[in-house]
Amino acid sequence: MMCPYGKDYLIMSVRSLFLPIKSVGTFINCIFSSILDFFISAFDVVFSILQRWIGIRGMPYVFALPNLLIFGIFILFPMLLNFVYAFTGGIEFFPDRRPWVGTANFEQLLTCEDFIDPNTCYEDLFWRAVFNTSGYVISQVGLMVIISLITALVLNRNIKARGFFRSVYFYPVLLSPIVVALIWKWILQENGLLNGNIAGLGYDKVPFMVNAQWARFWVVIISVWAFMGFYTLILLAGLQSIPSELYEAAKIDGANDWQLFRCITLPLLMPTMLVVLVLSSIRAVQIFDVVFAFTGGGPGTATLYLVQYIYEKGFSSPSKQFGLAAGASLLMAGTLIVLTLIQLLLRREEA
Repeated sequence: MMCPYGKDYLIMSVRSLFLPIKSVGTFINCIFSSILDFFISAFDVVFSILQRWIGIRGMPYVFALPNLLIFGIFILFPMLLNFVYAFTGGIEFFPDRRPWVGTANFEQLLTCEDFIDPNTCYEDLFWRAVFNTSGYVISQVGLMVIISLITALVLNRNIKARGFFRSVYFYPVLLSPIVVALIWKWILQENGLLNGNIAGLGYDKVPFMVNAQWARFWVVIISVWAFMGFYTLILLAGLQSIPSELYEAAKIDGANDWQLFRCITLPLLMPTMLVVLVLSSIRAVQIFDVVFAFTGGGPGTATLYLVQYIYEKGFSSPSKQFGLAAGASLLMAGTLIVLTLIQLLLRREEA
């Protein structure tokens, strides 16, 4: 629809105040169109001058520059600053006021008489966080991959309301991790919804959040529930990329469902599975927000994980041990890089 301009149209617009709402909507739509056209014309003039000055080959760098600036300011610069902090000590915030201590922070973190027993370590909380994180990653990633794969296989079939169920499984991914934690905390706390139903049936309340084993269990379940939709979507895309002709040919040869899955689906889905494994492992090692809002690391140190340890040392503790927190974050980053490389190398050898 063309948007008219001029004095006659302004008079008509004033009259439109006394006409049906549709005419008023047309007037507002034209005003916004005019404003948008003005800004587009202004940007066109600026970029035309810029293109004549730097040439058409330089324009991609102009469009990439804002993202590069954001990446440099909020990601690259903090990474370099964190590297500097890892080799300095003291409680001062500004790097120029912090004394150089070399590898003292790493030595403090890695000093242990027996690495199996955190009580023998100088920084015992760090090693408790390491063991907790290792157990969480193994259980959560394994359960995540299995459930996501089963869900993707089911949603890939021609079932009723398939689009609805795909939306339902993906919906928790859209929720804020804090919202997820608060919802489940409301359900699982001592006087929560689940214990209310259990007590209503005549049974004793279960200490879901004050018992270490129960707390670890529910942290894994909640994180799987919250994130599985994302990985299910990736696996579903991988399943749909497998040619249907392969299944038809195998069925003609007499293959059953298990043989179709083992000989066709699983081998062709392995590259996608590797992506899911790497992404879920990285996310599991970096778990923080859901657990912090759900248990706060408790009971005791049962759900204290690496990122929360780094947060508490660098920001929550009164002494503000930035160097120790930075050293722990570098060790965690190095571990993630090594694990990712191992997974990629194993996949390359299989191929």
